[in-house]
Amino acid sequence: MIIGLMSDSHGSLKWFKKAYNLLKDTDLIIHAGDILYHGPRNPLPDEYLPQELSEFINTIPKEKIIFVKGNCDSNVDQMVINHDISKRFKLIDIEPFALGIIHGDQFKNDSEMFKFMDEFDIDILIHGHYHVKKAISSDNKVIISPGSVSLPKDGTKSAGILTIEKFNVAVEFFDLPSGELLVRKSFKLVK
Repeated sequence: MIIGLMSDSHGSLKWFKKAYNLLKDTDLIIHAGDILYHGPRNPLPDEYLPQELSEFINTIPKEKIIFVKGNCDSNVDQMVINHDISKRFKLIDIEPFALGIIHGDQFKNDSEMFKFMDEFDIDILIHGHYHVKKAISSDNKVIISPGSVSLPKDGTKSAGILTIEKFNVAVEFFDLPSGELLVRKSFKLVK
């Protein structure tokens, strides 16, 4: 299965669309929260158009994209987006793995995330919030953050593609302005 990964669009129509165009041919897209609002600690992203972004999101088939609620998402956002953005955590089954999706603002560090994964028997955890892309593994578990499509803290607006084939997990991160592959990481998980 091939899964597109994005997070932290913060109301930027331009960069959400750029990420969507990169990911639209995947089997599924995951958005790890902070969809429409930039939040009081962040600057306005390029082309900050939350109303237009919500309208664009509503054109995407519901079976194509999964959202979780981020710390900047509110109940009023759910009123304008037809997709379910009310849940802070979702767990989906991607055979043979349990894949968790969470924004991540409740965690202080990776150790807390791995502990959460142990508690809920999660094999792969997708998160956002920190605006930094990463793919790390420990004790047969993988944590992935695609970074931010609009307000990166690591210098690169990015999105990712997760490929799961049997027990092999590969993650590719792409630079959104250029579309170039930045890095590819592979992991083998044992079930």
